[in-house]
Amino acid sequence: MNKSKKITEGALLLAVFMVIMLLSIFIPIFSILLPIPFILYSAKYDWKPTLLMFVVAILLAVIFTTILSLPTVVLMGLGGIMIGNAIYKNLSAYETLARGTFGFIIGLLFSFVFTQVALDVNFVEDMNEMVEESMTMSSNLIEQFGLQEQQTEEVEELIQMQMNYLSDLLPAFVIFLAFILAFIVQWIGHKFINKFYKKKLRFPPFRTVQFPSALLWIYMIVLVLSIIETDPASTLFVIIQNASLVTGTLMIIQGFSFIFFFAHHKRLPIIIPILAVLFTLFIPTILLSFVRILGIIDIGFKLRDRLTKKN
Repeated sequence: MNKSKKITEGALLLAVFMVIMLLSIFIPIFSILLPIPFILYSAKYDWKPTLLMFVVAILLAVIFTTILSLPTVVLMGLGGIMIGNAIYKNLSAYETLARGTFGFIIGLLFSFVFTQVALDVNFVEDMNEMVEESMTMSSNLIEQFGLQEQQTEEVEELIQMQMNYLSDLLPAFVIFLAFILAFIVQWIGHKFINKFYKKKLRFPPFRTVQFPSALLWIYMIVLVLSIIETDPASTLFVIIQNASLVTGTLMIIQGFSFIFFFAHHKRLPIIIPILAVLFTLFIPTILLSFVRILGIIDIGFKLRDRLTKKN
């Protein structure tokens, strides 16, 4: 009876998945709902039957649409399965988010490889072409301002460095995109699970976000390596730059979380930490560094514990 129920629910959710898949062809925004059937199924039946559902979904998508839909199915399927399996194991919302992010990273990497092999589309080469086109446009614009040749070369060199820097940070952008996808999909998934499974899943308040102390050590190691390795052409330099951006961003999130914690601890109106975040984003050059340092101190010196013990 239980096996029959699994098959029935799996078939029903597969049908829902295919409907969403077909709708997303005409209305792309519907594609954000593609992971939901996998979340619902894996949250109830663990990963083994969900893996079978995932394989069948790939076959159906390829048969009823085209082989070009494969990256979308893999991306959304892996992300949904990782989120649903974490919910099945009763992991915290942020642990679930981390697993979902990992699933979407794998899916995005598969999509990049698939498009390069099957469609002969190379994102790195396309970005380099965009850089060259931007350089040409910038050079023409600079000439119109009538700058001297030496000044023109300096400006072009600066623009080239910035463009190359953005190109090198592609892995970090993949991680950020995967994180955003995981957060949106998990938030929507919570709504469906709460509706159909009568649960009360939600993200805890932002003020409760606390990264492990290991993150601080990773950040410090990356910081030291960034001082040692200064050759932009080396692979290690690119890795360090990506790691620095990711860990630095996490420290900023930790700092913002502490601001919300401090406001709640002092019973300040919620609008105050919100305004603090908005003000920081409007003047990021100085204030983001302060927030990052605040996050480092919060992790390293356990500021929350100290404030709590005082009371």
